[in-house]
Amino acid sequence: MKTQTINFGFWKKIREKAAGLKRPIFVLAPLANVTDAAFRQIIAKYSRMGEPDGGPDVIWTEFVSADGLCSPGREVLLRDLAYSKGEHPIVAQLFTAHPEKMREAAALCAQLGFDGVDINMGCPDRSVEKQCAGAAMIKDPKTARKIIEAAREGAGTVPVSVKTRIGYNKNEINTWIRFLLGLQLPVLTVHLRTRKEMSEVPAHWGLMPEIIRLRDEVQAAIPVNERTIIIGNGDVMNLEDARAKISTNAGLDGSLAADGVMFGRAIFGNPWLFDERRNKIGTGANISIPTISERLNACLEHTELFEKLLGDVKSFAIMKKHYKAYVSGWDGAKELRIKLMETENAAQVGAIIENVLLELDRPRERV
Repeated sequence: MKTQTINFGFWKKIREKAAGLKRPIFVLAPLANVTDAAFRQIIAKYSRMGEPDGGPDVIWTEFVSADGLCSPGREVLLRDLAYSKGEHPIVAQLFTAHPEKMREAAALCAQLGFDGVDINMGCPDRSVEKQCAGAAMIKDPKTARKIIEAAREGAGTVPVSVKTRIGYNKNEINTWIRFLLGLQLPVLTVHLRTRKEMSEVPAHWGLMPEIIRLRDEVQAAIPVNERTIIIGNGDVMNLEDARAKISTNAGLDGSLAADGVMFGRAIFGNPWLFDERRNKIGTGANISIPTISERLNACLEHTELFEKLLGDVKSFAIMKKHYKAYVSGWDGAKELRIKLMETENAAQVGAIIENVLLELDRPRERV
C-alpha cells in the first residue's frame, strides 16, 4: 500500500481530542424515527455537546434515501437532514444502490454544511434491502465500492465513512470487513452482529480485537495514528459500559478493542447520556441521576420541539416511543405513561406533565 491517502477531514481533530482525554470516541447512532432533528437538538443540549466533559463527540443523522434526495419530493426528506448550530460535528447518513444518486446526494450534503457523509451498509430493514441497499451491500462488494467512490466524488473534501455489520448470514470479517478496510475509509463503524442475527443475540464484542488486528494488517504501510478509525456498535448501555467493553476485549498488547463506541438504544429517555459530569466513571455510581422533574421537563421540551420542527411531516405517534423511556422507574410512572400514550399533540402532553410537576413541587403533609 502506498503512503497515507485517507481523507480524515474533521475526524483528525476528533481522534486527537479523544486521545488527549485518554478515552474512546463517543458517537450518537443514526436511528430511524428516533434521532430526528428534534431529538438531536435535545441530546446536544442536555449532554452539553461541545463543552468540557460533554458529548457526544459526533452526531449522526437518521439514515436518508439518496434516491429520495434526488427526486422532486426531496423537500420532506430534507427535514431529516435539518440540524442546529450546536450539533457540529454532524454526519449525514445516506443509503442507495445507485452510484449516480449517491454522488448527487453526497454533493448536496456537502453543500448543506455537513462535516461528514456516512453510507449505511448494514440496515436489515426489508424495504431498504429490496432496493439492494443497506445490509444487501454486504453481498455485493462490487456495487459497494462504486457507491463509496461516487460518494467521495460528490462530497469533495468532506470525509466519507461506512457503517456496516460483521457479515450477512455469518461472520465475514476476513472478507467483507477486510474489503472495506482496503478502501482506506477514515471511519468504519461495525455493528457487531450479522444481518441474520438482527438484534436477537448479544453483540459480539469479543470479535473487535480481530477487526483491529485486520485493520493493522491491511493498512500496515500507513502510520498507526493515521489508519482507519474503528467504532464498535451494539448493546452499549452507558459510558462506563462502553469503557468496560473495549477494555475487557482489549488486544494482547493492551490496545483498546476499538477506537470509539456508538450508542443507539441507550439514548432513549436519557439525553444526558453523554454528559460525563453525570457519572462517576469507574465506580458505577451516579453523581446526579436526572430527577423525575428533570426527565418530565426534558420530555415536554422534546415533544414541543418535535411538533414545531416535524409536526407537519411526521406522525405524532413517533414521540410515544420516547414516553416509554422518559417515564419509568418510579411510583405512578405507569399510570402517567398510559395518559401520555393517549395524547394527540404537545398541548395535551404539556397539560398532563405540568399537573404532575405541580404535584411534585407541592409540600407533603406531615403525618
